[in-house]
Order: sequence, then C-alpha cells, then structure tokens
Amino acid sequence: MNTPQDRFLRHAPKDGHEFPHRFNLWGFLKIDPLLSLCLLVTMLTGLFELYSATGKNLDMLLKQSSSFALGFLLMLALAQIPPRIYRLWSFWFYLGGLLLLVAVAVVGQVRLGARRWLYIPGITSIQPSEFMKLAMPMMLAWYLSLKPLPPRWSTVFISLVLLLLPAALIARQPDLGTAILVFSSGFFCLFLAGLSWWLIAAALAFSIPAAWFAWKFMMHDYQRQRIITLFSPESDPLGNGWNIIQSKTAIGSGGLWGKGWLHGSQSHLEFLPEGHTDFVIAAFSEEFGFVGVLFLLFLYSVILGRCLQIANTTQDGYGRLLAGSLSLAFFVYIFVNMGMVSGILPVVGVPLPFISYGGTAVVSLLAGFGIIMSVYSHRKLMD
Repeated sequence: MNTPQDRFLRHAPKDGHEFPHRFNLWGFLKIDPLLSLCLLVTMLTGLFELYSATGKNLDMLLKQSSSFALGFLLMLALAQIPPRIYRLWSFWFYLGGLLLLVAVAVVGQVRLGARRWLYIPGITSIQPSEFMKLAMPMMLAWYLSLKPLPPRWSTVFISLVLLLLPAALIARQPDLGTAILVFSSGFFCLFLAGLSWWLIAAALAFSIPAAWFAWKFMMHDYQRQRIITLFSPESDPLGNGWNIIQSKTAIGSGGLWGKGWLHGSQSHLEFLPEGHTDFVIAAFSEEFGFVGVLFLLFLYSVILGRCLQIANTTQDGYGRLLAGSLSLAFFVYIFVNMGMVSGILPVVGVPLPFISYGGTAVVSLLAGFGIIMSVYSHRKLMD
C-alpha cells in the first residue's frame, strides 16, 4: 500500500533549478540563499532580545555572537561535504556517539546533579548527547536507505533499538529535553520512511502503560514534580509553580504590540527566571507582544518550509530522509520550548532556536542546517 511517506520517498519532483554556467556566489558557497537569509535574521533577532533580557550584558552578547559566528562557519564547512560522505560515515559517527554516552555514564562529570559531560584532559569538557542530535538521524537515514521501503516489521524493530539506546542513555543522565530531541529526530526519519499508521496507533496505545512505568520507576522526583506543576502551578506559586506563573504573566502583559524593547518589567525586575535561556520567548512576548511573536513564527515557518522543500526535491533516499528528519526535529525545538513556556507542556529544558542564550545548542543546530544545505547543493550530483 502506498503511503504519503512512500510518495515522499519515491516521487521527488524536480524543482527545475540547475546550476548556471556563469559564476554564482550561492552555488560557489553551496548554501541556499533564502534559508541563509532567514537564519541570519533569526540570529540577529536573538541578539537583539538577548541584549535586553540580560540587562544589557555585553559579555553575554559577545559570547553568543561568537557562537553564531562559529556555528555559521561550521554550517558553511559542512555544506561543502557531499552527502555520500555523510552516508559512508553515518554508522561510525553513531557508534562513536554511543560509546561516548556509555563513557559519560561511567566516568562523566557531574554538574548540578546531572552527569552529562565528559572531560578531555588538557582540552575541555564535551557533551556527547549533542552529537547524537546529528548522529541519530544520520544513522537511521543510512540504515533505512539500505532497506525496502515502506519498512518491514524487522526493519522497524531494529530501527527502534537503534533509536532507544542513545535516548535511554541520555534520559538517564538525566537530560529529558535532549533525549526528546534525539528520539524525535530518529522517529521522524522512521516516519518519513513509510512507517505504518497502524504501528503508530499501536505505539500510542502502548505509551499509556509505558508512561505509568516511567512515572513509577524511571523518573526522578523533580521530573514528577514538573508534571504535577504543569496541571496545577497555582498549588505552589512561590515554589515549583513560580516559573510558569511568571512566564504566563509576562506573555499576557505584552498584549498586541508589547511594552517595547528594553521595557519588559517581568524580566528586568527578575520576576522571570531564566529569561534569557529557556524562558526567553516570555521576555520577547512581553516586549514585542503578539505581533512580535507572529514575526518570529513567520521566520521559523519559512525556515521549516524551505528545509522540507529541499528534502522533497532531493532524488536520493538517504539525503531525503536525513534532510526531512533534521527539518522536523527543528520543529520539535520550537514546539516544546513554546509549549513549556506557555504552560501546555512540562518544563524540560529545551532552548528556543537562535533566541535562547547558549552556544552548544546554536552550534549543533547550525551544523544540522549545514547538512541540509549539503543535501540541497548536491541534490543533482548524489550517487
């Protein structure tokens, strides 16, 4: 039976764009101009808001600018590498990331009660879970591109094992936010490969007892408390419910047009915790209102739409699955962050792409876009 994903995989429309014979800067750099422009505008918007949310802290602004510059250079570098090279190294990249996660579980550094970092003597500390945000979709795209599609039961089972191993190791650190992102990037790859809707329905049904098991035996106390707070933040307004209550207050007080740049009271008077990281959209909403949030959502929509268009016009199965899963994983970043800040999802520590302060997430996101641009620039040349 043909599925929408099957048509996605097997009937890629040609977009009609060929590289011109005359010199073309975008073709030379191997990047997509529309996607690059929207990414730059979003990053500039993030710097604009960061300056206000941090109380005009120039040091943090410079650090974030450095992360943007580093990530953009990495994006350009990764865009030059043909997808066939990524395909050759997908398994080894995944295996290396998995071994690093095991090393974190055994000898990793503990910070703020979480074991997430691996210290490299004389150099620095690394967070291997960030690698898996790229390694996971690369691995499943490679594996599924070798199999008949839509995937058979055996293929689905092996894919789920490949997916759940790193997700479980990351959740155990504990880092539920990153585990969700890694799991979703792999699941989207499996979904785009033609996963049966019957299997999806069965998985949803199975998730009910699985959620009970996780609640009883796997979740930490603070994770359970976050879920309880989601349904009743007013039960502990000065404790666990403080973040959500202040976040909703900041969003609502912005109104249609907002209070204006540098005039957000909730963040500047420090009522809003983490107003420059996980809860930055609340500070942004207070200053720029509903119209400002619509502008930001427009930028995200163009980025997501363009990435999906690139995936849809790619003739190679590996490149199509990889670009599609990375694109939809970007959507999960946005959905989870805005959902938790507005009080419809538990707080899990997922940053808002290019707006929240934080260098590691920025670099890993731009690396993913570099791979998508590689798929774009080599879509007619892939083996």
